[in-house]
Amino acid sequence: MEQDQWALRVPRSQGEGERLRLAKTGLLDRSLRPKVDGDTLLIPVVEEIAGAERTAFQQRGRTLELPRHELIGGIAIMLEENPVAAGELLASRPSLHTVLFPVSDVEGEYRTRRFRVLAGKDTTRTTCIEYGKRFEIDLAEAYFSPRLATERQRIVSRMGEGERVLDMFTGVGPFALSLADRASLVVAVDTNPGAISLLERNIRQNRALNVLPFLADASHVRGILPRTFDRIIMNHPTGAIPFLPEAFALCRPGGSIHCYVLQETEGEVLPEIRNYRIREVSERYVRSYSPGKWHAVYDIVTG
Repeated sequence: MEQDQWALRVPRSQGEGERLRLAKTGLLDRSLRPKVDGDTLLIPVVEEIAGAERTAFQQRGRTLELPRHELIGGIAIMLEENPVAAGELLASRPSLHTVLFPVSDVEGEYRTRRFRVLAGKDTTRTTCIEYGKRFEIDLAEAYFSPRLATERQRIVSRMGEGERVLDMFTGVGPFALSLADRASLVVAVDTNPGAISLLERNIRQNRALNVLPFLADASHVRGILPRTFDRIIMNHPTGAIPFLPEAFALCRPGGSIHCYVLQETEGEVLPEIRNYRIREVSERYVRSYSPGKWHAVYDIVTG
């Protein structure tokens, strides 16, 4: 029996690596069989992502029904506290070493969550590989979302060579390191000492010598660096808006600001943005966050 689904088309030689990447980010649709089309492979994915197309796939046979979870490197985060199901999940995926359950929401100054280990190693540390970049992660020390991998590549595709970039809330550096290949300089700022420590490790192992880490509040960057930037990333969905004055002051005229927010209505923060000199602004849905709330980005060109 066939079923229509979103699919990512990749060269056959890259198929296994891409399938593993999609599996680790929770985007692979495991209920359907990938199919060959000439020299390419069509891999089924659970939602529309950049470059995806619709096609018909053969359904797989019935398999063990696994609990709902999110994959981050070798860690699975379950949405329900069920140690028995966690053990089954751990046994079903050779790439996993730990299954966690979050006992808090994202909280505190450093935007972290607390976890309970349900199965596997007693750790919140793992490694995540994303578009060739390798990230050391500690989920108890710094927030990380693999679901923004496609969004990071969208920003990379918009960049010109040699841009100066400011990442105002960098965490372990997924945006900073993704953009570093095209940038002349990336200044990566965070107030979280644990995140900056992990960022420094990630800079070394990815050999990103043009990424400059700063343990600082983003509101202090103007006093640290007397320069403006071509592109500014504001990935703090619950706290970016108060930093808009700093972002506009630090962005050159005609530069770009990407401001990420959680919102309940379309255009929710447009009135705030229009208080500043802008040439244009566009709003884009990134992903669902919770019932009635979604993650959006406002792409702004400054005036």
